[in-house]
Amino acid sequence: MRYITLKTEEIEALELSCKSSNNTISKRSQCLLLSGQGRTIIDLAKIFNVSRRSIERWFDNWENEGVKSLPITPGRGVKTRLKGLETVLSEQLNIHSRNLKNVLLHLEENHDIRICKRTLQNFLKDTGL
Repeated sequence: MRYITLKTEEIEALELSCKSSNNTISKRSQCLLLSGQGRTIIDLAKIFNVSRRSIERWFDNWENEGVKSLPITPGRGVKTRLKGLETVLSEQLNIHSRNLKNVLLHLEENHDIRICKRTLQNFLKDTGL
């Protein structure tokens, strides 16, 4: 059985974090508070609908980083394949008068990158091209 022992300052900080508008921070704070009250990892996993390993990871991060461990760390998710190709894309957009089908063909033939039209549109929107 593994529990988190909390100091009074940590309890106050977690109670404040429970009221956060960020759902992830609120959920993790509540989990740590319940663990401090003696709930088991299996109970917490059922309550928060996550795996037992996720709860253990939250505990490990809490012990290492404290309150900084509550938000989701940046850099998660799929990374775009188009980073560094902004100049090539702008040239192709000018050549093909913004016809995205031809730009997609160019990316597939010359750079071995297969993406859908919607992904290209989102990338162009995000980069301002």
